[in-house]
Amino acid sequence: MAVDERKKSVWKRIGKQKQIQTFVWAGLLFLFVFNFVPMFGIIMAFENYSIADGVKGLFTSEWVGLKYFREFVNDYNFFSLIRNTLVLSLSKMVFTLPLPILLALIINEIRSRLVKRIVQTVSYLPYFISWVIVAGFCQLFLKSNGIVNNMLISIGSIEQPIAFMTGKQYFLPIAIFTACWKDMGWWAILFLSAIAGIDPNLYEAAEMDGCSRLKRIWHITLPGIKSTITVVLILSLGNLLGGGLGGSNFDQAWLLGNGGNSEVSEIIQTYVMKIGLSKGRYAYAAAIGLCQSIISVVLVFTSNFFSKKVSGDSLF
Repeated sequence: MAVDERKKSVWKRIGKQKQIQTFVWAGLLFLFVFNFVPMFGIIMAFENYSIADGVKGLFTSEWVGLKYFREFVNDYNFFSLIRNTLVLSLSKMVFTLPLPILLALIINEIRSRLVKRIVQTVSYLPYFISWVIVAGFCQLFLKSNGIVNNMLISIGSIEQPIAFMTGKQYFLPIAIFTACWKDMGWWAILFLSAIAGIDPNLYEAAEMDGCSRLKRIWHITLPGIKSTITVVLILSLGNLLGGGLGGSNFDQAWLLGNGGNSEVSEIIQTYVMKIGLSKGRYAYAAAIGLCQSIISVVLVFTSNFFSKKVSGDSLF
């Protein structure tokens, strides 16, 4: 009887949560269809698979073992691809992790609700702009006859246009700036939510003790969101080869990269697209993707371990 009553109470609770349950199950279905089902295709990384064989080829193709993994490691581009990917991800992470925290702290200190809402809305709107549009903005502003070059020439700062879009020395600053501009406001929402969970009585007590705003931020706000910062950092390190916290490496490298800056803009993801997918080498592309996923998993567990040892906070 107790089991039956428990089942009835569970179904009754689910019935009351119809809208929430719908969203949850829709999300789980999305993850299953687009994240778990495609994992079956990993098997092609160990086979001499051809797209002409279709799904049947996953079961009938010749087994080649670690052939494509060895080919990737021995590729003459291997070290430059790893270097470019890590440099791009780490550079973006250095800026895109502190800036959302700083923005969240600033927004939290704004007293006017209207101003706070306006600043928050304006800051996170760029997140919804496609990277294709962002790349178009870069072309519009930074091309040889673009707005920035014309302005610099008109004020006499330069005599010849600067090749922002093709110069390899400019690719990294442009990628960092666009990632910060696009993602800073969105990630600030997460830290604002964490700040909202801090007990207001702590601020009142600190204010009565004569603590200034900066001291309250340093001794109450930052320690209060330390766990959130730790989780975001661990997840960012786990996605280091994919882009870290500052957006997708592939979108930036693919849209902002060209023959002039390919020495620094060619990363693992663009290499997979050009060599693996464009040339129909799906098995080779799958092997590279699997390598990247394994490294990401190792980075998550490693960063979680050290975070737990050093600070006591961890993801799991």
